[in-house]
Amino acid sequence: MNRRKAVLLLSGGLDSTTLLALAASEGYAIHALSFRYGQRHAAELASAQKIAASYSVARHVITDIDLRVFGGSALTSDTEVPKDRAIENSREIPVTYVPARNTIFLSFALAWAEVLGATEIFIGVNALDYSGYPDCRPEFIAAFQEMARLATRAGVEGTAPVTIRTPLIEMSKKEIIELGLKLGVDYSMTTSCYDPTESGEACGHCDACRLRLRGFEEAGARDPARYASPQVARS
Repeated sequence: MNRRKAVLLLSGGLDSTTLLALAASEGYAIHALSFRYGQRHAAELASAQKIAASYSVARHVITDIDLRVFGGSALTSDTEVPKDRAIENSREIPVTYVPARNTIFLSFALAWAEVLGATEIFIGVNALDYSGYPDCRPEFIAAFQEMARLATRAGVEGTAPVTIRTPLIEMSKKEIIELGLKLGVDYSMTTSCYDPTESGEACGHCDACRLRLRGFEEAGARDPARYASPQVARS
């Protein structure tokens, strides 16, 4: 069967795994793309490999981009990852924001989509339960969509332009988890922590852990991730 090809950005986290399950349920031949970009939480790549294998993606590529040469983020430098900070309605862009990360990732995905003849790119950005990152907003996705139209052969010729798909962008973490559970996602394979232990246990205190724990609590489900301290929902 000649299935539609799609490129999907797979981090190994909760959102991108839910997105993968959703795209798989829609019948896409998925080409998963992950990045080793110098992130301190590179354990997520092992999760991404397991997840890609479990969904039998057409191909999973892990590519290297060393963003540590620029730094500018707690995820790509020795800057301390914030713990237990107030994240509700925060307008401050946190130090865990990696400058231009989604722009870079989507550019790689766009290049691969052109080579494959894929007409869709899936990215698990979320504009509700997120940490204030500017490249997770609908405005950014709309701007990149227009850039893709202008910068690609298919876009210029009008044959099969690439569409940026963001099914999770208006969903809360609770809703994302509920969707994933409905799709049969095994969340024990995923990792979300920005500052895991050497053995891969989640800290339970960074923004990513707190948003994840709250989402599971609100969904009335248990988070199967391994935590360094007892699992407590974070408000």
